[in-house]
Amino acid sequence: MIQRRAVRMQALAACLLAPALLPAQPHKPAPPKSPRLYVFDCGSIKGLDPATFHFKKEELATTDFAVTCYLIVHPKGTLMWDVGVIPDSAFKGDGAPVTQGVSTVTKPLKPQLAAIGYTPADINYLALSHYHSDHTANANDFAGATWIVEQAERDAMFAEAPARIMQVATFSALKNSKTVVLHGEDYDVFGDGTVVLKAAPGHTPGHQVLYLKLAKTGPLLLAGDLYHYAEERFTDNVPTFEFNREQSLASRAKMETFLKTSGAQLWIEHDYLLHAKLKKAPEYYE
Repeated sequence: MIQRRAVRMQALAACLLAPALLPAQPHKPAPPKSPRLYVFDCGSIKGLDPATFHFKKEELATTDFAVTCYLIVHPKGTLMWDVGVIPDSAFKGDGAPVTQGVSTVTKPLKPQLAAIGYTPADINYLALSHYHSDHTANANDFAGATWIVEQAERDAMFAEAPARIMQVATFSALKNSKTVVLHGEDYDVFGDGTVVLKAAPGHTPGHQVLYLKLAKTGPLLLAGDLYHYAEERFTDNVPTFEFNREQSLASRAKMETFLKTSGAQLWIEHDYLLHAKLKKAPEYYE
């Protein structure tokens, strides 16, 4: 009898101690009162030929590209916008940077998310500016989110013959994601006008940009690859690999008009000098 009682006491003690022995779970932050924008360093691209963009080297302040990922945290949920050039799976765990071709990443994306209390499972929506491989590297990690995409872009991403600068393996899991398919219309993600996707085709068939209305920072337009260099703005220069030059120029004109009417700042996502000035997570814009 005494022995059975001792066994029961040991079992009870083990149950009580078990939670303390489990690894601490990250604390998910409480929803903010107004939208926040987190900026992540997702690497750089160096060694590109400026002639690809119809420039001479001396016409540009720098030929380097920044690669930027963004998290928008809204009172009603979260949206991941663009997810890098080299997947986290390429890191070896020794903290060393990873270089693939002209791209280098020093910080994997998921640890940057974890540092502010989020995992891919916490992301409600995923949107990519477009399908080029320097924007899709970690897309499969967010396949559990609702993917918001233009029909023309999705069709191109899963066509039998992949387009240039596309790595289907990085986003293949999205094919079975819950998906909101757009047809050129604005899409108000949370229904209050603060996070709005806008079609800007041309660079790719369904290229899109993201408009944010932040309480303190004011309105912003995250431009995807509408432009690549600051010097490219207000020119007719487009990359040699553009899907449709005429569509791109029309999208630029449309967005420039929108910038004037909305008073929004334009953030060119690859702008290396702009990226260097931006606050990075865990700091944020609100």
